[in-house]
Amino acid sequence: VVKNVVYRFTEKAEKENTHLILQTNGAITGNFDKIRLEEAITNLISNAAKYTRKRDHARIEIGWVPEGEEDVFFVRDNGAGFDTVYADKLFRVFQRLHPSDEFEGIGVGLAIVRRIVHRHGGRTWAEGEKDKGAAFYFSLPKPEFIATETQRISRLRLSI
Repeated sequence: VVKNVVYRFTEKAEKENTHLILQTNGAITGNFDKIRLEEAITNLISNAAKYTRKRDHARIEIGWVPEGEEDVFFVRDNGAGFDTVYADKLFRVFQRLHPSDEFEGIGVGLAIVRRIVHRHGGRTWAEGEKDKGAAFYFSLPKPEFIATETQRISRLRLSI
């Protein structure tokens, strides 16, 4: 899924002098909605492209690494960045940290990413530094750690 999305951005990145770096760490398997995950990854790469557009030597890194019970996906760039204090605000609907005359958009892309990832049992977060770039992450549970609905209900009953 990730490789397909990156491939679609390759030609545009070359035209805009943006260096795309794909860092893979094996295959990711799971029972995921491929279309929705492509949408989430597309939103993250589109944002990175938008916020690096004004850089002479733009760089966008895309990849994933296994971490414990989950696989962590990332999109990092050297673009406009943001103050990390506002990291959680970015994932809310219609939230923007940059003026719309500077960067287009209405502030729904990251909210969509969060909703898609949460529906897959994952989580989202971001890090950034103003004028130095940003990193957006999302995790998905590895198949062997996904509890069935029955198991989740059993845990709820035990904790009451």
